[in-house]
Amino acid sequence: MFKEFKEFAIKGNALDLAIGVVIGAAFGAIVNSLVNDVIMPPIGLLLGKVDVANLFVVLQNGTKAPGPYGSLAAAKDAGAITLNYGAFVSTIVTFVIVTFSIFLVVKVINRLRRTREAEEPTTKPCPFCLTQVPLEATRCPACTSEVSVS
Repeated sequence: MFKEFKEFAIKGNALDLAIGVVIGAAFGAIVNSLVNDVIMPPIGLLLGKVDVANLFVVLQNGTKAPGPYGSLAAAKDAGAITLNYGAFVSTIVTFVIVTFSIFLVVKVINRLRRTREAEEPTTKPCPFCLTQVPLEATRCPACTSEVSVS
């Protein structure tokens, strides 16, 4: 059983998957920072100097302290039940950025695959005169020598 597990773990697919998960986690952290530290502050500034992540609605006051609460952290400390729509908006922006990034990567990979498929040869050199001959040809049009069909 250990031998089978070792073969599975060393195979390229399992290793590629592990590398993809690690890179994906790092990419997720970068995108979270981009959204929370770069994109949302200007949006909050445009909304009237508001921290978008702190946008919430109190559904029920806390048991430790009554509202109003100055921040989401204060509401949570007071035990209030809140609807955190600002955090939700930040998560949606993060999702859109990650999805768009993956779309761009897949688009580049598909373009590379198409060019690789298009590069398949349609001709071969004649072994006698080195003229390019179609792959299906049995004779060279330049020197009339017989060529093998590939």
